[in-house]
Amino acid sequence: MKRFLTGAAVVVIIAASVFIYYQVSIPCLLLKDGDTGKLIAAYPVKEGDRFSITFIHSVNQSPVTDVYEIRSGKIYVVQTTYYSFGAGVQTEIEEGQILEYGEDGSMTVRGFERRMDSLSYIVGTVSDHMLEINGKSISLRELCGRNTTVSFSCGRKLFP
Repeated sequence: MKRFLTGAAVVVIIAASVFIYYQVSIPCLLLKDGDTGKLIAAYPVKEGDRFSITFIHSVNQSPVTDVYEIRSGKIYVVQTTYYSFGAGVQTEIEEGQILEYGEDGSMTVRGFERRMDSLSYIVGTVSDHMLEINGKSISLRELCGRNTTVSFSCGRKLFP
């Protein structure tokens, strides 16, 4: 009987700890060093929030902006905008996707609806990667350093 009570107490303590953690932490976009796993930054997010990464394509030397959305605590790619074709740039439209042309010569593909179980960028040495989130523009080069692999995920963080 003593073992049962001890086991039950452990379960209650764990459940209470998880409950408390979820009460005092908030959902965030987490940026971690892809090599070490060390947390670089955390940005509060909520369901439906969007963020984007803009960079200069290494081959065609034109801007690319990838837009992501938070859904049920996961990251989904929802659109990309680019100005020229090159390696890794979409050249065919899949079912459910829409290609729109901008007056500035941009091409925007919408309708990806693809969950990103693994999302990372290598911060450029020649050009920067800019994170747009919560109305702020953040230089990943300044935040993380050149040649850093930055992995993005959703999680929870305690904030003061």
